[in-house]
Amino acid sequence: MTITSLDRWVFRAPVENAVRNAFGAMSNRPALFLRITASDGAFGWGEVFCNFPQVGAEHRARLVSSIFAPLVAGMPDDDPATVRAQLETRTRRMAIQCGEPGPFAQIIGAIDQALWDLGARRAGVPLWRHLARPGEGVARVRVYASGIGPEGVVELARKRWQDGYRAFKLKVGFDPQVDRANLVALRDTLGPETPIMIDANQAWHPSDARARIAALADLRPTWVEEPLAADETLSDWSALARDCALPLAAGENLRGETEFHAAIDAGYLRFVQPDVGKWGGMTGCLAVARHALAKGVEVCPHWLAGGIGLAHSMHLRAALGEGGFVEVDANPNPLREDVLRLEVVDGFAALDDASGLGFEPDLAPLQEFLINV
Repeated sequence: MTITSLDRWVFRAPVENAVRNAFGAMSNRPALFLRITASDGAFGWGEVFCNFPQVGAEHRARLVSSIFAPLVAGMPDDDPATVRAQLETRTRRMAIQCGEPGPFAQIIGAIDQALWDLGARRAGVPLWRHLARPGEGVARVRVYASGIGPEGVVELARKRWQDGYRAFKLKVGFDPQVDRANLVALRDTLGPETPIMIDANQAWHPSDARARIAALADLRPTWVEEPLAADETLSDWSALARDCALPLAAGENLRGETEFHAAIDAGYLRFVQPDVGKWGGMTGCLAVARHALAKGVEVCPHWLAGGIGLAHSMHLRAALGEGGFVEVDANPNPLREDVLRLEVVDGFAALDDASGLGFEPDLAPLQEFLINV
């Protein structure tokens, strides 16, 4: 069978409070959903990363329609890795010419997601089982509530605890006193044994990262995520890992197996966080994940957007077996909540045994957020 169409929908939902991190804020929640349909009527869904910049969803949607929809028409629908490689090859020079390798990689990643979903739906099995090697895979994943802070940290954490979450991630990289006060408040509220991660979103320079981490180390965060810019040298990352007492995590802003393997093989990461919507889709992120696990590095997929990409992230982690965490945004977002009905029990979320992602995205409740592009 071959691909007959690539359709896309752009959504933008208002939020009462902007979602902030160390380098910027989202004053609304965007999403770009893709659906691939094959000549036999089979279909699959994917989601493109488009949180930043805030005009990113509309721009990427135009790239989908003008470049990628014509390219994928007629391609085989049963070989995501080959399609991904062909798209990378055929758009490589264009991405260089316009200086936009990131958006191109994000769209290709979502196309890859959709093809894996299509294949699992056609096979009549859940996506995690379709991805897993024989004897691997589980039907549930451990999750954590992410995107907490810098304001209202205790209130939001308590709400998510009531929803069943038992691990949490705090945004840091702001004023040092704010960072420490927030982490102290969470530790006092959640208790000494609750996993609490911290995420600096690339905020610190190699010259001050050690001191910033040391000021929080006594509160025992599970990991320190992106304390440095993703493109700082391997030697800077390795020196920080050697000098600080806390495990480091990163990966959402790495692009390409070469970059991932270099970071993993350098040994400075204890947790690697590939993002299926930023690079690689399921094919690339699964390969990175297996390489990481072989090197003793835990895999915790990154995701902070809509429900389709979150579902893919959960299936990716489930295909690898027990271990790790999947990130779930703690902040309100109808583009996640109205697409993927997630029930968390004592820190775990179960995956449906239905084929593919386990659900058919219902876009009807999202029509008020639809953007015509």
